[in-house]
Amino acid sequence: MPDAMTAPGDRIIIALDFPELAPALDLAERLASHTGMLKVGLELFNSAGPAAIESLRLQGARVFYDAKLHDIPNTVAGAAAAAGRLGVSMLNVHALGGRAVMEAAKEGALRGAEESGLPPPLVIGVTILTSLGDRDLRDDLGLAGTAGDAAIRLASLAKQSGMDGVVCSVHEVSDVKQTCGADFLAVTPGIRPGWAGSDDQTRIATPKQAVAQGADYLVIGRPITRADDPAQALADVIREMSEP
Repeated sequence: MPDAMTAPGDRIIIALDFPELAPALDLAERLASHTGMLKVGLELFNSAGPAAIESLRLQGARVFYDAKLHDIPNTVAGAAAAAGRLGVSMLNVHALGGRAVMEAAKEGALRGAEESGLPPPLVIGVTILTSLGDRDLRDDLGLAGTAGDAAIRLASLAKQSGMDGVVCSVHEVSDVKQTCGADFLAVTPGIRPGWAGSDDQTRIATPKQAVAQGADYLVIGRPITRADDPAQALADVIREMSEP
């Protein structure tokens, strides 16, 4: 888990949201040594399959497989075990799947890693997507309360289900830590530097705000990966995180 002595760049997870493997590997080779992890999400995995994770690991990268598993417990357990055998460092599952699904994900991931003689991955729960706001939850999904309220409820359930942490917006980090403990990981997407646009995210924050709130990992994609100079964009983000 990152602590006060962790270098700012080690808190960053670069989202490799590419439709093909080659450009993802090219960018990874240039940036991986300056970041904590690289994220393989649904777009890249559905394009390149397990080779995406295997290739990044061969480059020496730690991989966060952003699988967002959400199915019945038996299916999730099998998928998580397969991810564990691939050697991922972090894996996530939708907390809205419930306690049994999260417990199955944790058991499967640890079993898969052990079968392959690999270190156990961190398994975290996805609370509320940062593209969803209070109106979406109320009008479209019929969920009572705010997005923040729902995120905290799901974080508490994730903690009870044996998760190592959650994915949540920066705006919930402080309450997640207060509810679940300082060692419970907060992985925050929706990070947009002051010089970047919001894209399709709703509950966003700057890198500096994320660090101030106590986020352990910051997931950043397009502001870096779509920049004219990704290495410079990453350096700018790290500098912003370090500003007093």
